[in-house]
Amino acid sequence: MGRIVVIGAGRSGLAAASHLARSGADVVMSDRTMNPDHAVLAELVEIEVPGVWGSHPESLLDGCVEVVLSPGVPPSIPFAQEAHHRGISVIGELELGHRVLRARKDGSQILAVTGTNGKSTTTDLLAHLFKASGLPSVACGNLGTPLLAALEDADPGTRFALECSSYQLETVRGFHAEGAAILNLTPDHLARHGTMEAYLDAKLRIFEHQGSEDIRLTPAGDPSFNAFAPGHGRIVRFGWGEPKAEGGWCDDEGVMWLVDVQGRAERLLHRDELRIPGRHNVENALAAVVLARHGGAALEAIREGLRSYPGLAHRIAFVAEKGGVKAYNDSKGTNVDATLTAIRALPGPLVLLLGGQDKGAPYEPLREALRGKLRQLVFLGEAIPQLERDLGNLPHLTISPFDDAVQAALKLAQPGDQVLLSPACASFDQFTCFEERGDRFESLVKAWAR
Repeated sequence: MGRIVVIGAGRSGLAAASHLARSGADVVMSDRTMNPDHAVLAELVEIEVPGVWGSHPESLLDGCVEVVLSPGVPPSIPFAQEAHHRGISVIGELELGHRVLRARKDGSQILAVTGTNGKSTTTDLLAHLFKASGLPSVACGNLGTPLLAALEDADPGTRFALECSSYQLETVRGFHAEGAAILNLTPDHLARHGTMEAYLDAKLRIFEHQGSEDIRLTPAGDPSFNAFAPGHGRIVRFGWGEPKAEGGWCDDEGVMWLVDVQGRAERLLHRDELRIPGRHNVENALAAVVLARHGGAALEAIREGLRSYPGLAHRIAFVAEKGGVKAYNDSKGTNVDATLTAIRALPGPLVLLLGGQDKGAPYEPLREALRGKLRQLVFLGEAIPQLERDLGNLPHLTISPFDDAVQAALKLAQPGDQVLLSPACASFDQFTCFEERGDRFESLVKAWAR
């Protein structure tokens, strides 16, 4: 067996290198960074994989039989193109993980989710529904745990709830999911894909190798996905309206329904019973329900799982309530579109914390969404000048330090209000990541609630 070159020393690349090394392969890791993290170096030493840093020399392709790209590495890089030219296979960690899983033949299933927004919540909820039904399941993929890493301790018959990014789907070849969903598609990652058509093509590859026993789940409001989708999966839909065809539906009264392949409609629950707020989360829940049922989850367990699911951390997550004031952590709202979703998800009145490290996009689009539901804005962090420019004529306070801003927001709120951290900005002015920012918010809120 010849050499396998793994490009990119992130989570996926390390998972691929670790698996291949344990399998006895001759593996080399290559990454463009000149100064890799000490933890990365320590892991490579432990698995006895050499690293090449600062570039991807084409000499690594001599004697190479396969290249494994991390999701963050475009297939267009010269190294990958030269590999293609030499007839060397180029795949991603997702494809490698799929290959390993299918070789086990242990009854496991892949239920895959992609789309521009809502992937992580839908994937996490899907695993929660399987577990509520007593089925072994793990949420993995783009969500955080690479598929290869999730495979290590997985039992036979595991349902892999797999979040797939467009970057991961670019490099699949034989990838096959028993159930696969596209939730939505809006402009994103165009710097890599170039056009919306190319972005859509990457997403649609999630359906490519499906057969007639598999399901292809798409939003009822956008039939174009099915017009272009490859594969032979059975078309199933989710969306709004009366339960009229196989899939998941929420009717005009807010009742959620599941319709099976015979056309029988089963009432699930009212959307108000969900703990995750907003219209977008109704859609995410409907998609998760359809995939869970296809994967063998029991109907009553699905109902209970929907009622008990708390939501992902840092994504419009309820933190605490005191004196009729509720606080929500949406630290993952690092851009204006995400903050718009959070604003629309809550009824108001809102005390909204905005700011952090500015990303260059205008904040003006928030104005219309806030109409009729704004109590007060609190501007914080480095983005204060841009926020003042775009939204400065709305009721607001300006308090740069994060802790002070949060405490002021909590004092401002009146009974019936929601205090929402959805900053529309990166966190790097005062924190190392959005998770650290969200954790700090929750700590301050819980101290206030006590």
